[in-house]
Amino acid sequence: MTLHVGIVVTPYSEDSFELVRQAEKLGIQSVWVPEFWAGDALTPLGYLAATTSSIRLGTGIVQLGPRSPALLAMSALSLQALSCGRFLLGIGTSGPQVMEGWHGVRFDRPLRRTRETIEIIRMITRGERLEYHGEIFQLPLPDSEGRSIRSLMPPTHVPIYVASLGPANLRLTGQLADGWIGNSFFPETADVFFEPIRQGAAQAGRVIENLDLTVAVSLEFTDEVDAAARRHATALARPAGPPLSPRAAG
Repeated sequence: MTLHVGIVVTPYSEDSFELVRQAEKLGIQSVWVPEFWAGDALTPLGYLAATTSSIRLGTGIVQLGPRSPALLAMSALSLQALSCGRFLLGIGTSGPQVMEGWHGVRFDRPLRRTRETIEIIRMITRGERLEYHGEIFQLPLPDSEGRSIRSLMPPTHVPIYVASLGPANLRLTGQLADGWIGNSFFPETADVFFEPIRQGAAQAGRVIENLDLTVAVSLEFTDEVDAAARRHATALARPAGPPLSPRAAG
């Protein structure tokens, strides 16, 4: 097991940009930008791609629903080119409060939406002509003037990380994703998450060690242990974006 350390930043000020630059100098391996109902996660990474040279740049996470899979693939390919291969696409379905309240998009069939989104992104980034017949996405649209199109960007691998909590979504992560973004994680109950990922990986002929496993770690130095525990428990009850830290890589 190899442990890599990353940080989570909402980079909308010069102070936050400088934090990322200093983290890179200290050897921090990755920076992850969350997305909820403030700024988006993708735009700041374009700026960071131009102002850093080695730190990996991840979305933690972009929300499925407001963007089509093809648009996500386009953004991912752009950022992968701008960053010279340092981009990591972290995705998740969020929840009905944000999807339906903020974006006006129905929160339905999140597991199927995640699967089809990953499959479509893979087709596009491999340079395949896009023709997909899923339960949610039909490309091109039937009975339309749409045509099956191939991206003009060169084929490029984009690592996809899934923020998943439920058993079915964890198994899907094991089957299809390059990595897992873990929220509400406690080492004492790690197998609640790892076992479904392991099962999904086995179904796809892989092992869990093939995936990068990222978990959220919060640090606070205080003598008021009980008060700190209550604060962190409240935050974990409503996770907005994953601060990523250790990576277990095969």
